[in-house]
Order: sequence, then structure tokens, then C-alpha cells
Amino acid sequence: MDVNVILTLSKQAIMTAFWVSLPILGVALVVGVIISIFQAATSISDSVLGFAPKVIVAGLALLYMGPWMMNKLAGLMIYLISNIPNLVR
Repeated sequence: MDVNVILTLSKQAIMTAFWVSLPILGVALVVGVIISIFQAATSISDSVLGFAPKVIVAGLALLYMGPWMMNKLAGLMIYLISNIPNLVR
């Protein structure tokens, strides 16, 4: 296995992990910022108010984006498994 092949496979795996995690993390970040602004404006310091909406929205995003995420991961795995004979030479 050549160093260039290893670097290419590593890059593909890291980029796939980035794109798969981006929808959930992005939605949680936006909701967290909105809740933080609301808490600062109203002087509410309840920790559940910051945690519960992020979990709920992240769960909804996972339900909505789950099939796309699994498709991306399955595509990478199919590529890797189908190219095992070419990669181990």
C-alpha cells in the first residue's frame, strides 16, 4: 500500500465524517446560540433551558438527515470494501 493511497483514504474518511456530523452539530450550534441570547436577555440561568432544546432539535435533525448520513457512510464503506484487493497490493 502506497503512502498516497493511505493519505487519500484518510482524507476521504475525514471528509465523510465531517460532512456526516455537520448537520447535527450545526443545528445544535444555532439553537445553542439562540438559547444563550435568550437566557442573557431574560437573566434566566436554568441549565435545562439550554440543554433540552438542543437535544430535541438534534434528535429531529438526526431523524430528518439520518437517511442521507447513512447513505454517505454506506457509500464510503462500499468503496472501501469493493477496493480491498486493489488497496492491499
